[in-house]
Amino acid sequence: MKKKEFTPAYLSLYRKLRSQITEGNYPAGAKLPGKRTIAMETGLSLVTVEHALQILADEGYIESRQRSGYYVCYQEYGLLNTKEEQVSFSYTPGASKDHFPYSVFARTVRAVLSERSNILLEKSDGMGLPELRTAVSDYLARSRNIFVSPEQIVIGSGSEYMYSLIVQLAGRDGLYAVEDPSYEKIARMYRANGAEIEYLKMGNDGIMSAELSRSHADVLHVTPFNSYPSGITATASKRAEYIRWAQERNALIVEDDVDSEFSMSRKPEDTLFSLEPDHTVIYINSFTRTVAPSMRAGYMILPAAMVPVYHEKAGFYSCTVSTLTQCILARLIQSGDFERHINRIRRQKRKNESF
Repeated sequence: MKKKEFTPAYLSLYRKLRSQITEGNYPAGAKLPGKRTIAMETGLSLVTVEHALQILADEGYIESRQRSGYYVCYQEYGLLNTKEEQVSFSYTPGASKDHFPYSVFARTVRAVLSERSNILLEKSDGMGLPELRTAVSDYLARSRNIFVSPEQIVIGSGSEYMYSLIVQLAGRDGLYAVEDPSYEKIARMYRANGAEIEYLKMGNDGIMSAELSRSHADVLHVTPFNSYPSGITATASKRAEYIRWAQERNALIVEDDVDSEFSMSRKPEDTLFSLEPDHTVIYINSFTRTVAPSMRAGYMILPAAMVPVYHEKAGFYSCTVSTLTQCILARLIQSGDFERHINRIRRQKRKNESF
């Protein structure tokens, strides 16, 4: 397990306030202390306090009321609005055209061809090249607050391949719930692998609570960040509701985290996996959006308890991503070029939003 790196003061304050909110010290509707009061009590600057509060507001834990201050809007599962209505959707495409800089990519390919010739024609481990899984593990710890060992990471040829693996791990006999609307290939891939599908209608903050309550699904597939085609991002309250729903029913959540790296928030969105890393959530992501559509590679993170299940049911598979592609991705991450590209796109999106 990775050690946590130095945490900036604004992030420490954000996490402290978030814990106080989720643990009920500040219940829904409660007013937070003023910015100056928090600054005085913590010894932090007003700028640092404002930064932490803005992140909490961005993620849906609190809301700002003009000339009044910040109030808690996070609600525990079971207390959510029972009068939700299905909403009309309009989708704004993500950053799919912001491909990785070709010059950097070409330079990386040349370096890999020159320096890694000893392994490029070799078959990689079935779960993926250890070098790439370690690079992904380090990247997730740095940037996503996800702390997992490389042994929990499976490399495969994109999200669609991962869907088929999930059916083999969770079983074909269970009921799989997906968002309505959702990316059509999710349900198609599950059906193609013999699973039964249930559709749960979306509200303006994620799947409607009434839909979750009536569902008897064994697996819940969600895209908490920028769900397609609705463009909805699940609020903090809704993410907590998903996790508690799964825990109460002994169900499994598949967190499809496509596009999340390009969040304009001042910190990366909290993943469901980071909120419940032990048993409930399988996390999947792809390099198709962050590098280029032609990069047919992605990764799946398993809860530690599911790693033996993977080896039993799917451990005999060969990795579906070439060793060359895996070496290129590992070097992009290790060199920092991958994160520099993501940060460049995020800065550009924030700049465009400000105009």
